[in-house]
Amino acid sequence: MEQIDFGQVAKSYARAREDIPASLMDSLFIRGISFDGKKVADIGCGTGALTRKMSMRKADVMGVDSSNELLQQALALNVSKNYHIPYVQGTAEETGLQDSQFDMVTVMRAWHWFDREQAIREIKRILKAKGLLLVIDSGFLAGPLVVDQTFDVISKYVPGGLKPAGTKAESKHRINGFPSEWFGEWQKEGFELRDFYKLNYSVTYTKESWVEKVESISWLAGLEEKARATALLELTNSLPDTGPFVIPHDCNVCILRMLD
Repeated sequence: MEQIDFGQVAKSYARAREDIPASLMDSLFIRGISFDGKKVADIGCGTGALTRKMSMRKADVMGVDSSNELLQQALALNVSKNYHIPYVQGTAEETGLQDSQFDMVTVMRAWHWFDREQAIREIKRILKAKGLLLVIDSGFLAGPLVVDQTFDVISKYVPGGLKPAGTKAESKHRINGFPSEWFGEWQKEGFELRDFYKLNYSVTYTKESWVEKVESISWLAGLEEKARATALLELTNSLPDTGPFVIPHDCNVCILRMLD
């Protein structure tokens, strides 16, 4: 599976990935998931958007990501936003974290980039008994004219067309955006599905912030710099100057508990 170097667009990524809805944290709380005092590893943390949300709720949280460039942005946001969250460079398959230390592992917008068999084994190693695994995904939805115009432009620059990201492209059947085989893999490895649900929300963008959002997604982040710049220029020129753009999103949340 091709890996995308999001470090190439780290600054745009840091600004564009702050769109986690408040309803996500509220939805977890009403399902009995409190972060207060819990030791949490956020794997594939990127620039720390979810990590900071959990820290605000008094989690003892640390972020793990393979990209040094994204982690540098996360550390810069620690300074500018007055957080003290530790970040370490590592992969989902080899985090470098200690055995049986975490009450919870979170993965947002990243499970499809992992070697899932190795990642599950690593998560089981670092979780405490009966620990929780939260796998979360979110993204914008087709429908609004600005999204359709965006797809029309960037599809011309992406080899092979606009396929789902990572291993999602290999799946023939998905449930709320999650490949159906993931559920069997989790169950086989001793994770009990506790809940699986969808949240709908909207994000408002200016023209500039929408183009920056598009730059941060895998279709363009995977392009060489010149091709990416050309695609973004055409997109900017094709979009209306009027705004703001209100773009519908959904967020899919899977709550799993380790049985052993």
